[in-house]
Amino acid sequence: MKFCPNCASALTIKIPSDDSRLRHVCEACGSIHYQNPRNVVGSIPVFGKQVLLCRRAIEPRLGYWTLPAGFMELGESTSHGAARETLEEAGASVEIGPLYSLLNVPHAEQVHLFYLAKMHSPEFSAGEESLEVALFHEHEIPWEELAFPTVKQTLRWFFADRTAGLFEDGKEFYVRSRDVLPSERI
Repeated sequence: MKFCPNCASALTIKIPSDDSRLRHVCEACGSIHYQNPRNVVGSIPVFGKQVLLCRRAIEPRLGYWTLPAGFMELGESTSHGAARETLEEAGASVEIGPLYSLLNVPHAEQVHLFYLAKMHSPEFSAGEESLEVALFHEHEIPWEELAFPTVKQTLRWFFADRTAGLFEDGKEFYVRSRDVLPSERI
């Protein structure tokens, strides 16, 4: 960021008097412009014992498989964003369930949130950002062709928790969370 979006004056980078971090500051109008992580929201669409994955038609990681996900838009909740991304990328209408995983990706300035999602029918189709969309049993997942470590981690947790019976009625449920290191491919 070089110019103030409020008054078009040049910005300086400094620590404001009531802060502890470097910020973009406009000396002309006094505005402080904060830069915050972007939220990536998505779902784990499940139909029976299968999970829906999309093969990416865009960079980064063109041609690799992923869960349907994308950047959250202004004016929507994280769960609504996850449902929207699932419809846009996979052509699937889902019933969004609880938040399942939260992965911090500080080196990419992102936070990835994945929701459990139920598909009521096996109807889906590739959206503009997907080359193809398919349902996979756990043993069919193309593990070496997954686009992002956050997707791989979420799927590993999901299948382990499903095997352990954690998604059965009455079981206590908790959100899975961890930080993704810069050395992990994203």
